[in-house]
Formats: sequence, C-alpha cells, structure tokens
Amino acid sequence: MPPMSILETEQRGRVVILTFNDPDRRNVVSEEMNTALLAAFDDMEADEDVGAVVLTGSGRAFCAGAVLDNLLSAGEADPDGGGDLPDIYSGFLRVAHSTLPTVAAVNGAAVGAGMNMVLACDLVVAAQSARFDTRFLSIGLHPGGGHTWRLRNITDLQTAKAMVLFKQVLGGEEAAARGVAWECLDDTDLVDAAVGYAELAASHPKELVARTKATLHSTAAVTASEESVKLEIGPQVWSMHQPAFVEMVEGLKSRISSKS
Repeated sequence: MPPMSILETEQRGRVVILTFNDPDRRNVVSEEMNTALLAAFDDMEADEDVGAVVLTGSGRAFCAGAVLDNLLSAGEADPDGGGDLPDIYSGFLRVAHSTLPTVAAVNGAAVGAGMNMVLACDLVVAAQSARFDTRFLSIGLHPGGGHTWRLRNITDLQTAKAMVLFKQVLGGEEAAARGVAWECLDDTDLVDAAVGYAELAASHPKELVARTKATLHSTAAVTASEESVKLEIGPQVWSMHQPAFVEMVEGLKSRISSKS
C-alpha cells in the first residue's frame, strides 16, 4: 500500500476537505505539515474548481502545538530577532492569508499553535469533543504567531484573557457560547456541517469572494463611516461589471418586461 499523506485531501464539489493526518502525534504543526499546507493552498487557489476549504484532524485531535524541538532551535538561532519562528508559523499563516474561504471543523483538542490553526480560519465549527486550549503560558512560552491578536479579534477581551492568562480551556459548547466557534455539533455531524457552510461560500464567484474577504480584513483599520464607504467603492464597482451581477440584472429586466 502507498504511504499515507500527512495531509489528506478530499474534494466534494467545489469544496476541498484537508485532514491533518499525523494522529500518533496529535496532528502537530510540524515542518512536514507546513510544507504540505503551503503546497495544497497554492494548488487550490489556482484551481477554478475549488471555491472553499474545510480543515479537520484525523484521530482524536484537531491539531496540537508546534514540535518543541523545532521551537527551541528556531528561538536559539536568533534570540533577538525571532530566528526561524516565521517558518514554524508558515502553515497557519498560509491558511490565514488565503483568498479562499476556510472552515475549521474542530474535532478534539486544538492546542497552542493548533489554536492558531483554528484562529486562521474564517469560520469555526466545533464538535462536542472539541477542546480549545491556548496552553502557551502553561509551558512557559509567550504566545506567538499573532495568537493574542487573532483570539482578541474573534471574541471579547475578557474571554481572550481567561483563555491565555487564566488557563481556561473551552469545550465545544462553551466555545460557541463565547464566540470562539460559530456552533457546536455532534461529532458525527461535524465535517458534513462544515462542508455545508463551505458549499455556501463556494457557490459565489471565486474572485468576488476573494475581494470581499480582503475587504473584510481591511476593515480592521477603518475607524469612521466615511472610510468604510470608500473602502468598498472600488471592489463594488468592479463587481458591477462581472458576469454574476450583469447576468442577474439582465435576467431581472427580462422577467419584468415579460410581465408588462
């Protein structure tokens, strides 16, 4: 039998399911996993038949933290400048910066850098078995990879502090109640539900979704109503000249004229 890939790929229509497949190590954020993620997202973004992505884990965990030996060697390479730490972050940053809409289907534990993988996604769906554990301070390590910023952006400041400073580990239902996840489902329904959400995003034109996602991210720097209007003018005018909108208007006019 051929060897199993560390990142399993399954396509359902316009949705690709990426499954972290290193269950013996609880799907750690390894160099091999990062390399596989970079290649997968390069391929998917270039493929017009892919409109959205679901990420989940094999076995009993979604994604554990980074490999500790890799963390130590990266920090020692350049203690002042961060050394090779950006290489360790490369996998979940590729997810975070993707033009494709992404859904995290969190089964079991998401720990440390594995929490970053969750926070990199656009939508989070949790199983009953899910556990969201920031863990950094518990191993004597400052959070990294934008962890505090991403967590603070998805939930309120008190919840972020409770998880990072006060060792609060959230189960699936509590994560949904506190805004860390969109909803909590039975484990058997998790992936199908995540694919269902992904299909809705994938039903839109790919470039329109990419531009809208970029606009949503850009709103973090907007502080006034006038700025928000200016931010959207360019991409909205662009969309008015694209087939999806043009054909909708033509169809609407045709229906109106046929009734008159």
